[in-house]
Amino acid sequence: MPRTGKPTAISVWTRPQRPRREQPALSREQIVSEAIALLDSEGIEALSMRKLGTRLNAGATSLYTHVSNKDEIIELAVDQVYGEIEVPQPVSESHEDWLTAAKQFAENVRATLLRHPWIASVLGELGMAHLGPNMMGLTEEMLGLFESGGFDLETSEIAGKTIWAYVIGVALTEAAYLTTLARSGRAEQEWHDMIQPAAAEAVQAYPRLRKMYAMSPRGSDAITARQGFFEVGITCILDGLQAHAAR
Repeated sequence: MPRTGKPTAISVWTRPQRPRREQPALSREQIVSEAIALLDSEGIEALSMRKLGTRLNAGATSLYTHVSNKDEIIELAVDQVYGEIEVPQPVSESHEDWLTAAKQFAENVRATLLRHPWIASVLGELGMAHLGPNMMGLTEEMLGLFESGGFDLETSEIAGKTIWAYVIGVALTEAAYLTTLARSGRAEQEWHDMIQPAAAEAVQAYPRLRKMYAMSPRGSDAITARQGFFEVGITCILDGLQAHAAR
């Protein structure tokens, strides 16, 4: 039978806001702020309407004045996190200053995602994330950054999406790794040093991996190694994007 009535909104960004009471007990901002605090401290599995209501000293039904379900809270929380990302602008018109700003932008995205590692498990499910106001503003500023580097608008969009994809891919892998570390109760360097003997043994049957592993200095700083990997990757991507734009 055909459905009747109004279609269900598929995102918090695609449905009209509900009328608010003159003095609501809770605001959407309070709900989102507390949701982020819960997600940061306990992870995505801990989020529920009931638990969030308890943390806000309100019944779960009070939350439904502002959101329809947990998925909408996650959408709002992710957009709030996007609002933390700063897009630096070059301090001059020199190419070096633009490159510094572009690299800093990528680092800002990475740092923000690592502050909120729960994002790793939800970004692939947020099909309407680009409609959030913070993401809209972020995209506008990101396009401006690339335009200031000599990219036209179309190529700026390609550049922004390419960097976004790289940074998210690296950061989400790091977030999953750091979450595992946190659960183990071990420091990153301790974990790194502990698995070295097992890694050395595991690569023996693979000549390229064995050679690559042998090139890595023993006792290297784990955090510095992660940072170095990220910086080399973003430099390669920016070099490629600039070459593409110049053609």
